[in-house]
Amino acid sequence: MAERAVCESQLRGRCWLLRGRRVYDVTDFVRIHPGGETLLRDRTGTDIQADLEGPPHRHSDNALRWLEQYYIGDLEQGGPGGHTQGAASPQNLKERKKQYNSATDHAHSEPGIHFKTFNPETDIVDWEKPLLWQVGHLREKYDEWVHQPVNRPIRLFQTQFMEWCSKTSWYIVLAVWVPVVVYLIWYCLTELAQGKTKLFSSFTTDYSIPVPVFCFFPLFLVGMMIWTLMEYAIHRYVFHMNPPANNYFLITLHFLLHGQHHKAPFDSSRLVFPPVPASFVIVPLYIILQYVLPAEVGLSLFVGGLFGYVAYDMTHYYLHYGSPSKGSYLAWLKSYHVRHHFEHQKLGFGITSTLWDRPFNTLIPEDSAKDY
Repeated sequence: MAERAVCESQLRGRCWLLRGRRVYDVTDFVRIHPGGETLLRDRTGTDIQADLEGPPHRHSDNALRWLEQYYIGDLEQGGPGGHTQGAASPQNLKERKKQYNSATDHAHSEPGIHFKTFNPETDIVDWEKPLLWQVGHLREKYDEWVHQPVNRPIRLFQTQFMEWCSKTSWYIVLAVWVPVVVYLIWYCLTELAQGKTKLFSSFTTDYSIPVPVFCFFPLFLVGMMIWTLMEYAIHRYVFHMNPPANNYFLITLHFLLHGQHHKAPFDSSRLVFPPVPASFVIVPLYIILQYVLPAEVGLSLFVGGLFGYVAYDMTHYYLHYGSPSKGSYLAWLKSYHVRHHFEHQKLGFGITSTLWDRPFNTLIPEDSAKDY
């Protein structure tokens, strides 16, 4: 088979795929492929056009557009009938790739991905400049543009310090918030064990209710449940607000909060919330709970919610970069979240679960469960 001749002995560990005569080097994508690495590895050197069209996996327009980022050249044709002359030559493909790369700019490139230089006549943003101040000018084009994902890093700010503050690695979230969670759990259990905490004791002593230490665990779980509702509401109503086309400020705000993540969903430096902006939500919630409830009760709810937030951020990162076992719940959840990015941006707002997508009728329908 001519296509198969493009593979093992010549690719040397690379994952090259064919779509007709077009050749794609997806080596840098296999680890994060929603369907799993094995599906792509097993198809190395073969024509995947039928797989793209389905069944069982019908790929969305965004997924097909995404694939084009890995295009490196065409199979060589020759002879009267235009048939392939033996194996696809690595030298020929390398030469085509070299010619292709000569017309591209690598200032912001990643391995295996190459980006064309800015053309003011065809491109609506200049990737060489900070995007945050450009997106507001897209007006009615913004919604379509921001929901067409690309695999390239995004620069938001001009100054290095502001740019640094807008990024964070996944382990920073653990390093900052896990010690807080552990300390608050210890503190709540210690205080409740003393038997001095009473519900409503700030209003009256006649009808106060003692709060025993075992109440920490249901309070902790209630806090986690409250967070899942907040997770859903923030994602749906804040992150996915629909800014008016004539409102430069709201478009810019949307892009800063979440639009940049939809534009570059695999930018690993922007998959979790930096601790400083996250604290603008966390600290007010702490103050409110301490004000309306006895300290230990409020803290028990708060630490459950904080734990839920940490689990949310880690789950979100894993759904983009993890490789869950095929058939597992996390594998299904990864596919669900990827469909939210690539085809159903107005549905599927749950990250850690679909708990609130169901009652609020935003569940991605099962008949599209194979689309990405």
